[in-house]
Amino acid sequence: MNPENEAEQPATRAERRRQEAEHTEAHNRHVEEVEDAILAATETEAVPSDSASAPVEPSPEAAPAAQAEAKAATKAQQKAAAKAVAEGEAKPSADEPATNRVLREIMNGPIVLTLLAVLVSFIIGGILIALTNSDVQETAGYFFAQPGDFFGAVWSSVSGAYSSLFQGAIYNFGRDDFASGIRPLTDTLTYATPLIAAGLGVGLAFRVGLFNIGGRGQMLVAAAAAGWVGFSFPMPMWIHLPVAILAGLAAGAIWGGIVGFLKARTGAHEVILTIMLNYIAFYLISFMLRTQGLLQAPGSVNPKSPPMLETAVLPAILGPNYKLHAGFIIVVLATAGVWWLLNRSSTGFRFRAVGTNPNAALVAGVNVKSTYVWAMALAGGLVGLAGVMQILGTTPDGLTSGIDAGIGFDAITVALLGRSRPWGIFAAGILFGAFKAGGFAMQAAEGVSVDIVGVVQSLIVLFIAAPPLIRAIFFIPSADGKLKRRPLRRNSKAVSA
Repeated sequence: MNPENEAEQPATRAERRRQEAEHTEAHNRHVEEVEDAILAATETEAVPSDSASAPVEPSPEAAPAAQAEAKAATKAQQKAAAKAVAEGEAKPSADEPATNRVLREIMNGPIVLTLLAVLVSFIIGGILIALTNSDVQETAGYFFAQPGDFFGAVWSSVSGAYSSLFQGAIYNFGRDDFASGIRPLTDTLTYATPLIAAGLGVGLAFRVGLFNIGGRGQMLVAAAAAGWVGFSFPMPMWIHLPVAILAGLAAGAIWGGIVGFLKARTGAHEVILTIMLNYIAFYLISFMLRTQGLLQAPGSVNPKSPPMLETAVLPAILGPNYKLHAGFIIVVLATAGVWWLLNRSSTGFRFRAVGTNPNAALVAGVNVKSTYVWAMALAGGLVGLAGVMQILGTTPDGLTSGIDAGIGFDAITVALLGRSRPWGIFAAGILFGAFKAGGFAMQAAEGVSVDIVGVVQSLIVLFIAAPPLIRAIFFIPSADGKLKRRPLRRNSKAVSA
């Protein structure tokens, strides 16, 4: 390399940096000039009134300073106004009618937003039903020739599907008597019973700031414990049934308490712990169901336990013609108990304090580690109650490794839909029980896939988790009455051009 070029390189780099700095400074100065020109163009001159007295002429020495100060104040006011408009800080007037404020608060309430989310989900579900219907697809081929056939097919498919969903979940108008027509409602409550119990466990953990996705494992161990007591120890019913239920609750509480203990002592994340314990519980119960002397029925080669003794089976509430059993009453009592625990007890206050801010709760004297253990134990016991309802009420003919039926994961959706509130979870569980009971009727009567029901359920949770989206769809102002607009951003490249 030439030594002269090497000597010139530092000077060349310095010259390049100087030119870049000059170019940047010139660009910034040009942008400021353009901004000043825009601000000057938007200024409005005050028109003096005829009745106003003439202002006192300032001295020539004070005129430049006064003009500069007035110009700066005008710029500041214009920038503040532009910022307020860009951020959408339009506040309601002080003389706004009280009726408007009350109506706005009602429309922004969780109940109304939830109902609107369900409505939107049903509308989208109806669109999917129409798109997958064969008659709609056929009439769409000659839509411009006879559009009435297309819209008639759409209405027939959607109305028929939702009518079948209602009759399969609430009341069947095709039955001869009221006792037969009300049977779908009892099926809905039967399906909802374990969903509510498991949802209470997941929602309780949510309130403490824990994400309990170990419902499957907690249900399996609880069902195994309750089932083992149910078929192994003949006792009077007034002793046998409570002991079997308590055994299932204790097993679920221990399985959930393990998660809380490990999180409190080691700091392990509860999501990882619950996922791993799900697998442990599944393979452990599967092994026990294939092993003679443990849970497998004597003399059988199938992975299934013996049926429950009659003294350990939850009695039917409305008689043998209906599936609804006493587990629904237990779930109602459990919902009331969880509500009292969270809202009326000192333990619930500690749970909510830790869930809101564990550091602040620790400073206030709350034992956060102990709270984690107790919260997960109670959550595991409530989810385990769902397993108890399954083995002692819904399927008392024997325990299998699939007795959870996906309820442990559906409980997460139920808890989210119920906003982790006990009675909200109760209502969400009944809604999802209706979907499960009516989905089969909809498929049998109209040929609509059960997966459509799953899509509707997912959409409900999606819209519940996004209240601003619901407010935007129905043009509902926010609770504070502010108009939310997208902030306006100034494009520097366009200005400089």
